[in-house]
Amino acid sequence: QVQLVESGGGSVQSGGSLRLSCAASGYRYSNHWKGWFRQAPGKEREGVAAIHNDGNTTYGDSVKGRFTISQDNAKNTLYLQMNNLKPEDTAMYYCAVQTMSTSPTLQALSKLRYNYWGQGTQVTVSS
Repeated sequence: QVQLVESGGGSVQSGGSLRLSCAASGYRYSNHWKGWFRQAPGKEREGVAAIHNDGNTTYGDSVKGRFTISQDNAKNTLYLQMNNLKPEDTAMYYCAVQTMSTSPTLQALSKLRYNYWGQGTQVTVSS
């Protein structure tokens, strides 16, 4: 059974940084995407960043230039480095992995692409 466990969330002031980690077990990284999503209260879950096993990355417009996604396949761990955090980045952050093929027309940041999700880690940014 695939398990994803996020860590690294917390409370920071505007302009601060956090590094999220997502440790995977029961899963061997395959030739698919892994991603970070976030959901604020009353809002839809949105894609933040995604990385393919070949290293290709994509980012949501609101985080480009501030967030960096990376992976360590030897450790089965996904990371999200978040710099210059803003109050609007406040949300529950989830990691997700795709283990099955999906339509090639699905965007990498579409939550429909992913079939396993972590439990989330809270990020709160104060002004």
